[in-house]
Amino acid sequence: MLTAFIMAGGSGQRFWPLSRNNKPKQLLKLISEKSMIRETVDRILPIIPAERIFIGTNIIQADSVKNELPFIPEENIIIEPLFKDTAAAIGYGTMIIDNKYKESEIIVLASDHLIKNEENFRKRLQSAAEEAKKGGIITLGIKPSRPETGYGYIETNGECYIGEPAPVKRFWEKPNLERAEEYVAAGNYLWNSGMFIFSSEVMLSSIEKYMPKHYSILCNIKNKICTGKYGLELSELVREDFEKFEKISIDFGVMEKSNNIKVIPVDFGWNDIGSFPALDEIFPCDENGNVVKNTHAININSKNNIIIGNNKKIIATLGVKDLVIVETDDALLVCDKNSAQQIKKLMPFLPKDNK
Repeated sequence: MLTAFIMAGGSGQRFWPLSRNNKPKQLLKLISEKSMIRETVDRILPIIPAERIFIGTNIIQADSVKNELPFIPEENIIIEPLFKDTAAAIGYGTMIIDNKYKESEIIVLASDHLIKNEENFRKRLQSAAEEAKKGGIITLGIKPSRPETGYGYIETNGECYIGEPAPVKRFWEKPNLERAEEYVAAGNYLWNSGMFIFSSEVMLSSIEKYMPKHYSILCNIKNKICTGKYGLELSELVREDFEKFEKISIDFGVMEKSNNIKVIPVDFGWNDIGSFPALDEIFPCDENGNVVKNTHAININSKNNIIIGNNKKIIATLGVKDLVIVETDDALLVCDKNSAQQIKKLMPFLPKDNK
């Protein structure tokens, strides 16, 4: 029984001012005429029907998610009362799915990634689900094409090959450039895609083993899930339980401790679109390397800029390079590409209605 849990509760702060609290990156039509979350769901519908797709989100974004995905059953929209990171989100989502589809294989996906070869992607997911039936947690690792400092890495015991499961030796956080170069040269490191495949039984038993306090809270939550409530009603019912969760990622809580994890190297054209510079890899550029969207841009002696408008003004640049320029109705961002990962530092200084 294959099911999916799509995490869609992020704030997307690195894409401000396009992204806002009530309309984060996953709800933007950033890449195509569909929102990124709709792209994500459509991508897996050929192998997982809508009734077995679950979305994890929050109260601010819940209505927008429902509007984007009207064919997903309302009881499958899981509203977390508080943001407590991915260990709580995945544990809670697994409990709810297990209550409806006992001992199913669950595919955990982000709602805002780009996949170029969707057929290959579905094939790898199905292979990973078969591997998960043997009793472990499976993750998908991306063969690195360059030394990337914006991704976490997965270390394997030896040379790894596309499509062949390999035991995970260790998860590594985002490295500096020198360390990233070493990882790529070694040949046994993969980018951490953040995709996980497991049976509900294996994930819950792993949380019980490595995060006993989390598991105890989840046991209390299970009794409330069994009442049949869902949506906002269930969210309010479990709020006090969520307050007790430690804010910690599933990587720290389970993945880095478990010896029962395998990674499958994949090459289906993945990009997590983590910040504006990622758009350089997706959209065509002019002869000077400038990416221009939704505006008439005049660029003189300007190179390697990303310029996004709102189709209302001309944007002109003169003698600048490596900038991100984004205009919306109520905000203008100008930053160096090398600082784009730090856009979230602006949040404390923005008016509440502009975040």
